[in-house]
Amino acid sequence: MANSVKNWTDLKARVGAGIAMIVIGLIGIAFGGHLFHLLVGMICGLMVWELVGMLRPGVLHLQLQLGVLTGVTVFIAPYLPVWLALLLFVILVAFGVSQFRVNRRIYAAFAGMILLAGLSLMHLRDFYGFGWEMWLVLVVVVTDVAGYFAGRMIGGPKFWPAVSPKKTWSGTVAGWIGAAIVGLLFSINTGVGIQLVVISVLIAMASQMGDVAESALKRKMGVKDSSNLIPGHGGLMDRFDGMLGAALFLLLASPFLGLPTGFN
Repeated sequence: MANSVKNWTDLKARVGAGIAMIVIGLIGIAFGGHLFHLLVGMICGLMVWELVGMLRPGVLHLQLQLGVLTGVTVFIAPYLPVWLALLLFVILVAFGVSQFRVNRRIYAAFAGMILLAGLSLMHLRDFYGFGWEMWLVLVVVVTDVAGYFAGRMIGGPKFWPAVSPKKTWSGTVAGWIGAAIVGLLFSINTGVGIQLVVISVLIAMASQMGDVAESALKRKMGVKDSSNLIPGHGGLMDRFDGMLGAALFLLLASPFLGLPTGFN
């Protein structure tokens, strides 16, 4: 009886935190501009705070320092020339690396990914509009949800057991199919055409690679979650790992994708 009550308590916390994240995210995306930049900056700052906590546990002042610096840098990046924003990113990552004796490459890789993903999310909302931001979010969410349920219900061979033992090929392929459906639905209203289906599947693959990368990090550091920041969900990196991979891929590939601006 006690375990049953505890399970319900955990479920309520998980659902409540999930709803809160959805509401906050939708408000930020809907308003865009300064509010969205602030939200993305805070999320990136907190993810670096979690990253430092995993790589150098117990060094609270370094967690706070690098987290705040990251949040501020991401927030101001859209207001700067691109070259200057990227230069600040390089300086910030280099400064962070200098604070580590071990795990330097891991910190550089993940901190760089967080910074660039934040820039990508803000660029997408600022220059392409609300609709394309929602497309990216839906592709990542549907990939994750379809993969989770297909993996649980179908099972089968593992995708990468040495890194993420719970992920299966059935869940991975289901994520691609879910992303393709999202791309097909959006292609009807955007004028991009059927190639948006292919782009959405590529985004899904990048999202899954972000998930796998964070799983590998947690396995190496011997932790279950990136933090306990979100009740029932673990940390922000646990929830945004897929978005990191997707947003980074979009940033690198956007010049070749031909997405039209102003899809609201």
